[in-house]
Amino acid sequence: MKQNSVELKFDNPDHSKLLFGPNDIHLTMMESFFAVEIFARGTHLRIEGPKNKANQAKTLLFELYNMIEDGFNLQTKDIQTALRLLDEDHNADLKEFFLSPVPVAKTSSRVTPKTHIQKKYTEQIAEKDIVFGYGPAGTGKTYLAMAMAVAHFTERKVKRIILTRPAVEAGEKLGFLPGDITEKVNPYLRPLYDALYDMMSAEKAHRLIETEVIEVAPLAFMRGRTLNNAFVILDEAQNTTQEQMKMFLTRLGENSKMVVNGDITQIDLPRHQQSGLREAIHVLRHVKEIGFTEFTHKDVVRHKLVQKVIQAYENATP
Repeated sequence: MKQNSVELKFDNPDHSKLLFGPNDIHLTMMESFFAVEIFARGTHLRIEGPKNKANQAKTLLFELYNMIEDGFNLQTKDIQTALRLLDEDHNADLKEFFLSPVPVAKTSSRVTPKTHIQKKYTEQIAEKDIVFGYGPAGTGKTYLAMAMAVAHFTERKVKRIILTRPAVEAGEKLGFLPGDITEKVNPYLRPLYDALYDMMSAEKAHRLIETEVIEVAPLAFMRGRTLNNAFVILDEAQNTTQEQMKMFLTRLGENSKMVVNGDITQIDLPRHQQSGLREAIHVLRHVKEIGFTEFTHKDVVRHKLVQKVIQAYENATP
């Protein structure tokens, strides 16, 4: 393939430094992605490699630089996101993705979607009162739902946040575990706490939990209630029974939102029991007021090897 050399020059040294990243790490990431070599001197760059790849790298660099000129505080994780988006669609509009308003929590560490599917998921949560998110672990379902919940609470769109999940591993056999009911089920609610503590200080979270503004409880505690003015997240929904899922969904009250997350490839129910999540996706699919977002291995935002592990298991499934 014909090699090419492309020269670039940027006007603002501070913006160039932000674009290149600490120790030029952003350029190194682009070199690996595009299979080119990038040489930096001050605000000048030279890209060497196959003509189409060099031009793609040039386009990305100018697009990111223009975003910085518009006030975007580019971080290394944004480079990872940009390269992931371009891997999905080499014509992806990065400016529209990064600079368009995304209604998620504002914390010291910016919370934004990292794939097109993640963005669709947050948009559905903003627009609809019930949203199902399903797909492999590590795709950001719980984390983004929590960010949306905190954003809604902070903006006073809801008065409380309710986090729940079925304690399937313990089932109806919690009695042998030490402690009160909260201590018995807390291990199963840990992922929800972890996401919550990323959105706000532990002190504030504990205060809101103590006053029951934020409620973290097993799914069984939802029975018989009407959940008004609340943002409700049901996690690990693949482990609900059909009866539990119907019970949960019919708790929806006035001015409330529900987000139901799960992975139908990791069902821990006894073999004779149908997953409530699997059934709900089938039964409710055509209710236009309900949102459905299906995640795949391409949306995994953990270590890059996790994508490959999930893909390998999918390929091995008969």
